[in-house]
Amino acid sequence: MIDLVFSQLTDVFRIGLIIALVVTMLRTAPVTGQILPLVAGVVFVAVILPTTMPGGEASLTHAILAGLVSNVIILVLVLAVARLVARLRR
Repeated sequence: MIDLVFSQLTDVFRIGLIIALVVTMLRTAPVTGQILPLVAGVVFVAVILPTTMPGGEASLTHAILAGLVSNVIILVLVLAVARLVARLRR
């Protein structure tokens, strides 16, 4: 399971989707809020990637659970960078 999470943490496509999710959330936050779009996006990415690009020996359930963990880790890092950029802009 650790190998699966690590491989997902280094997946460039997954990282790009999470970055796009944060950028979209920041642009639409006054209308849609922040928490619900982020949760929905993290779950969406965790489910859509293993179902559309199957591979490896892990079951779909394990791939989705590992995707949730890796997406949250990536999201925390991207949100930290976004806050840092926002503070430096002021």
